[in-house]
Amino acid sequence: MNGVSLGRHPDFRTLMDHLDGVAIWTASTPEKFEYISAGFEDIWGIPAEAAENDVSLMIDGVHPDDRDEVVASMTRTGEELSADSFEHRVVCPDGTVRWVHARVVPIRDEHGGIAEVVGITTDITEQKRREQELEVLNRILRHDVRNDVNVITGWLTTLEGAVDGADADALARIQAASRHVVELTDLAREYVDVVVSEGEFDLEPVDLVATLETELAVRRRTYPDAEFRVVGDLPRVEVEANELLGSVFRNLLTNAVQHNDKPTPVVEVSAGVDGDTVRVSVADNGPGIPPAQRDRLFGEGERGLDSTGTGMGLYLCREIVAGYGGEVGVGDGDEAGAVFTVELKRSVA
Repeated sequence: MNGVSLGRHPDFRTLMDHLDGVAIWTASTPEKFEYISAGFEDIWGIPAEAAENDVSLMIDGVHPDDRDEVVASMTRTGEELSADSFEHRVVCPDGTVRWVHARVVPIRDEHGGIAEVVGITTDITEQKRREQELEVLNRILRHDVRNDVNVITGWLTTLEGAVDGADADALARIQAASRHVVELTDLAREYVDVVVSEGEFDLEPVDLVATLETELAVRRRTYPDAEFRVVGDLPRVEVEANELLGSVFRNLLTNAVQHNDKPTPVVEVSAGVDGDTVRVSVADNGPGIPPAQRDRLFGEGERGLDSTGTGMGLYLCREIVAGYGGEVGVGDGDEAGAVFTVELKRSVA
């Protein structure tokens, strides 16, 4: 930069001033900004020219509950010579509250010290609003809808011994529909979790065998006409995941039955460890998946052959496993059908 502040370059200023919903600032001293982009006024509600000569205007505009964190982050950047990022709220002069994502980056001089600091603030108010709406939907799905369906299912179970003939057939269809509603609420809840997290999960060691055994037990009760087999010994390991891991296997096991064209669907589960990688395979005796369809199989809203589902199950599998740092793939079975393989990172904790 030849000793000239980045914010003093005309081309840089022109480019930054045309960014919508983004405020850029540069400072070579803590007391004064070298430059603040035009987007600052859109976020803070204060003209950039006014804040350029008074750093306190920017700090004062930070929500009181977030102010200490913002100041601490900027201090860390100066002391540790490292970039930092965080979210906080801004309170405009008219009382409007905005959510922003801020990133502070130090630029070093030829001696390794700080030549100046660059700040990038992005307005994420709309994103936060959507997240809050999704959280409300999540609570409704987790509690209200699920509880009502459980009550219905309980009454249906009570009626099982009191009806026969055509009434018993009708009851069985109602029970199947109730189970489907439960599965849909699970699917919707997991979709909300994935959207809100944006694929960034808090990971922890999860017992692989316990997770698989739980999902297999539920699928056996849900699909009594199908056969679920465990091939070989499942490795007693923990993997890097979270509470959504069970939904990955639930969707794969359910998919293997629902898209099966055999009188008795057979689903085989196996697993192995290769160094730091744990592989779980779910194979079926169904019609298989043509190679031409495999690339788009995990797309949002994609449906399999003759599927009546939402098309979200496999998409969620891919998104969740990707959030774990793993992969999901599909290929041909040894004799027929398809085999889905989930690769996960072995936990070292």
